[in-house]
Amino acid sequence: MVARSLLHSLAVMVMIYGYQRLQALPIDAVVKNQYGGHFQYLTIQGVFLACATTLISLILDIFPSTTGRLLSASTSPSNPLPVLKPLKRIMLLVSLPLTVVISSVYWPLLLLATHLILPTEEGSPSSQAPQLMRIPLSTDLALHAMPAISMLGDFLLFEKRCSLKELRYGAPSLSFIYTIFYTWWVERCASFNGKFPYPFLETTLEIRISIYCGAGLLALLSFPLINKLHS
Repeated sequence: MVARSLLHSLAVMVMIYGYQRLQALPIDAVVKNQYGGHFQYLTIQGVFLACATTLISLILDIFPSTTGRLLSASTSPSNPLPVLKPLKRIMLLVSLPLTVVISSVYWPLLLLATHLILPTEEGSPSSQAPQLMRIPLSTDLALHAMPAISMLGDFLLFEKRCSLKELRYGAPSLSFIYTIFYTWWVERCASFNGKFPYPFLETTLEIRISIYCGAGLLALLSFPLINKLHS
């Protein structure tokens, strides 16, 4: 119980720290005035979903016996705790593959093709090579590593394995819905802002659709693989 609460508390604090630090960086002045703000970025959506999932986990850590009694005795609408366990499970089915996809795409691109993942500074002199808008490593790790680490740790250490029903229907359905949602959302934001949040999306519609489908497929395939790692 102590280890579980410690993991959840630390993960929440690190992710909140990362988002707060992001708001103090020069990129915030550019992004916050755009349509969709920071929520254009799949990264930020992943951070918020992972943080919300972990906060629910922390509540269940603090009140385990209370939630157990409520689940067995009463499901009164005035008591929100009975719904937290199934809600946490659903959110984990969304946030786990999402954060794994984010980390799996972000770090290789950052190391091997930085210009495809980091935006350029606005107003850079045309005579100079465009300067990429980098963020400090501590913030980078908090936003692009901790969500996946916390979701993987929570699932592998403290959650039960996915059932056959969840693997066949639940996780794939949620991944498909979220892929469709983000495809619509990022295209809508770009139509207002005149550019995409990620440079690798600055290409033809056909290639973008392939990227969206590839990311959705990665999320779809990652969950059965992660579930196999569960002891």
